[in-house]
This record gives sequence, C-alpha cells and structure tokens, in this order.
Amino acid sequence: MRKTFRIKKNSEFQSVFKGGKSFANRQFVVYLYKRENQVPFRIGLSVSKKIGNAVTRNQIKRYIRQSFTELKERIQPGHDFVIIARKPAAEMTCKEVKNSLIHVLKRAKVLRLHDKNEKSE
Repeated sequence: MRKTFRIKKNSEFQSVFKGGKSFANRQFVVYLYKRENQVPFRIGLSVSKKIGNAVTRNQIKRYIRQSFTELKERIQPGHDFVIIARKPAAEMTCKEVKNSLIHVLKRAKVLRLHDKNEKSE
C-alpha cells in the first residue's frame, strides 16, 4: 500500500475521530470520515501494546494493509479510515482479518458489492 493511502499525522487522526462515524465488530473499530476534496481513500492504523508484542502488532497491521489492498477496487473513494484493532485480532489469520474488515465496511456502507466473476469471500 502506497504512502499516499496512509494517515500518519496526529492532526489527521484527530479530525477522523472528531468528525467521523464509528462502526465496530468484535475484532475491529473503524472510524470513517468523508473527505470531499480527496479522490483515493486513506487508512490509519492503531494497534495497542495491549494486543501483543511488536511482532504481533506489526503482523496485524500487515494483514489490515493487505486486506485494504485487495479490497481497494470495492471501497468507495473519498474517505479516511482509522482502523483500531481489538484483542481478538491477535489470533486471526490474514483471511479472517479480511473477512472481519469486509463485515465492518459493509456495516459502514462503503463497500461495493463484488462482481459475479469474483470469488466469494
């Protein structure tokens, strides 16, 4: 995932928290903020030290970035996302992370339906 698709600055995180809406399931909380002037979506990741050591936290972040890379054609542009991982995410595989994120993004109504020729999730 290219750096243009990432949220890094604290002020950008805070604007998403203050102005956005949140959607959650057992594994993730997703904050969603609509940006008018921005064409691609951007994501910011937050994985607390409570979840595990550095190896575990980095693995979760890699899984989330990989999931968004695979789903980028289906995600509506013009949004900022902040994804906060919860404790159960530490024991998940990459496929489980992707399915969990699909679930939350469908609840947020920012994920387009997949094509008939695409494999089922």
